[in-house]
Amino acid sequence: MAQEVVTSDEVIVGEEIERVRLITLNRPRQLNVISSKVVSLLAEYLEKWEKDDNAELVIIKGSGRAFSAGGDLKMFYDGRKSKDPCLEVVYRMYWLCYHIHTYKKTQVALVHGISMGGGASLMVPMKFSVVTEKTVFSTPEASIGFHTDCGFSYMHSHLPGYLGEFLGLTGARLNGKELVAVGLATHFVPLEKLSDLEKRLISLNSGNENAVKAAIEEFSVEVKPDEESVLNKQSVIDECFSKDTVAEIIQSFEAEAKKEGNGWIGPHLKGLKRSSPTGLTITLRSIREGRKQTLPESLKKEFRLTMNILRSKISEDVYEGIRALTIDKDNAPKWNPPSLDNVVDEKLDLVFQPFEEDLELQIKEQEENRWDGKYENSAYASMKVTE
Repeated sequence: MAQEVVTSDEVIVGEEIERVRLITLNRPRQLNVISSKVVSLLAEYLEKWEKDDNAELVIIKGSGRAFSAGGDLKMFYDGRKSKDPCLEVVYRMYWLCYHIHTYKKTQVALVHGISMGGGASLMVPMKFSVVTEKTVFSTPEASIGFHTDCGFSYMHSHLPGYLGEFLGLTGARLNGKELVAVGLATHFVPLEKLSDLEKRLISLNSGNENAVKAAIEEFSVEVKPDEESVLNKQSVIDECFSKDTVAEIIQSFEAEAKKEGNGWIGPHLKGLKRSSPTGLTITLRSIREGRKQTLPESLKKEFRLTMNILRSKISEDVYEGIRALTIDKDNAPKWNPPSLDNVVDEKLDLVFQPFEEDLELQIKEQEENRWDGKYENSAYASMKVTE
């Protein structure tokens, strides 16, 4: 079977094998975090292969013990004193998220190990997302002063009941069984069979959805969440996380924690109370807005939020959160403002405020020009040239 390795770049390996295209996220020592180079290469490959009549099936996987741990936090932290150093990668990533959701070729994600935040945005939207007993999913961004992004303010808002608010605010982890049960993954395949599945998909040499599904089902097994799974606590989650404010959610969660059989709440409650008040408040509002938004509207909103947060529009919590978690690793962030009482709606409105039209994320929904709107053709790129 003819095989062409498009690149052996250290961050991504792209392979063309007859009608199959294979992407391997290749930063195993960094848990395949998403850097600017990763985003650019992913977009380049996906556009090229969508337009290539010989490409029918795209497979994406991670190397090492992770699928992808999400965005490169150190990249954001290192740019904290400069003017919008991460604007280009942020723009490109959210623009790419739209194209992953709406991709015209059959996609399969083979996901073992960590799949968190932006990394999970390369898994959940795929036509087929295969998880294992080693898969760990989480969207923990609110805890460090950031927000649930890369399309998850939209995806979380469409989960059953108020599970999305629970996942976004607590950063709770889901395993492979839970991901399949709640619809964030399509199939569960034991890890020992994952490489055989990959070989089977490559030998299939077709993007026919029914054929791909049948091939996956040769290896997949039926699973259901364990008895102690948070998915079996939906009534409590809905009771608490349907409240209007983060403070009311925490108050309700505290009341439930006192009831017999609710010991599972303790760790989640402790995490909520340690998280950035600003990050939590932005995340709740964003997910709630996602319930009424289209995917493009959610991604445009997330772009605004990210840029305003990185610009410290109302708080520097994101940099303090990253410092405490990954730089100094003291796990003792000092939030500003320090409590939910001090996060006022008037300030919150500032980070949600729309940009001027030409400074918004440019998503083209018409078929004929869907790959337009790239960063290099945006107002931001021309502003950078003239600076």
